[in-house]
Amino acid sequence: MVDSQPLPLSLLFQKFGISLGLGLLVGLQREKAHPGLAGIRTFALITVLGTVSALLSEEYGGWLVAVAALGLTLLLVIGNLGERGRTQAEPGLTTEIAALLMFGVGAYLVRGPVSVCIALGGTTALLLYFKQPMHTFVARMGPTDLRAIMQFVLIALVIWPILPDEVYGPYQVLNPHNIWLMVVLIVALSLGAYVAYKILGAQKGILLAGILGGMISSTAVTVSVSRLSREKAVGVRTAALVLLLASSMAYGRVLTEIALVAGGEFWQLAPPLLVVLGWSALLSAAFYFLVRREEAELPPQENPAELKSALIFAGLYSLVILGVGAAQTSLGERGLYLVATLSGLHDLDAITLSTARFVDHGQVSVALGWRLMLIASQANFVMKTLIVAFLGDRALLSWVLLVFGAVVAGGVVVFYCWP
Repeated sequence: MVDSQPLPLSLLFQKFGISLGLGLLVGLQREKAHPGLAGIRTFALITVLGTVSALLSEEYGGWLVAVAALGLTLLLVIGNLGERGRTQAEPGLTTEIAALLMFGVGAYLVRGPVSVCIALGGTTALLLYFKQPMHTFVARMGPTDLRAIMQFVLIALVIWPILPDEVYGPYQVLNPHNIWLMVVLIVALSLGAYVAYKILGAQKGILLAGILGGMISSTAVTVSVSRLSREKAVGVRTAALVLLLASSMAYGRVLTEIALVAGGEFWQLAPPLLVVLGWSALLSAAFYFLVRREEAELPPQENPAELKSALIFAGLYSLVILGVGAAQTSLGERGLYLVATLSGLHDLDAITLSTARFVDHGQVSVALGWRLMLIASQANFVMKTLIVAFLGDRALLSWVLLVFGAVVAGGVVVFYCWP
């Protein structure tokens, strides 16, 4: 016998209620999508069986869960053989695996965190429900897309875990493990937007072009659209709106990075940046009404998980945090503004992540932190204007000077007037 404290009656009813609800949720999807072997009632019973087995195992031993799981497996095999004999449908194991998983969720619910069990059950239902979009995405994948995913696996699951978690170099700010974690975060954000781009790539629309492009790389969008405008492949007003949307989405990306790196300080850092984002969105909405009837193709996007790009970002991020460390030691606050400006001219992610990390560790104040990010974003607008000047149509430059100038002016007002 296993000596364990019995659960209170109210908690037992709560566990069984959650178990039943999760089973009904997954069973509802299975019965609607693939009736036959197991439906809404069967999945509810399977999940509750897992909970009952786990509760009994606390009194009589863990072998009870194993026996129940083995019995469920045999029943699924027998039921599956009978089901295949009555239908010519292509065999699959989705329902069977889902049933075993929900049995496990029901069992884990007894002693595991309720939030984890609910997340597992909900995720299972979503995976089953989104079968067609997921298969469509896989069907659309080409060698480049598969390479992007495999390179992300290399970056996140092979390189990052083996890097030393120790501090090196001057100012004690270079930690290879933490630096590469920032690389993983940036590549994950870009890859997520790239996947959305591939799923929606056949569609047209100015809003889609700007928003997805900005989440992948607003600088890359600026280069692509500038060249298209010079070749007269896109109207200058449409191109200007795409650039405004992409650059505005950069603020959304900045806020996402703050939430990931300095979640505890998010609501102290975010409000002034949200104001600038709102101002950019308002300008974009007003400009959209001028060109909403025009169409725009999504600009070509490159693989965001290239190892070379990851290494370059890691180097840039290292230089930025070294620059911040040196500026704090030698130049004070003015030096930090210089570092933020120079970094923003090239890449907004590096200064955002490094500043958010410094704020989270108490090395930079909140007020200084969001101002550094804002200065970097303003510098990034200046750099994109220069890109348009060198690569784009003259008429596009005029529109960009107008709309980017309005965004920068709003940022300047926030910089000086925000308390």
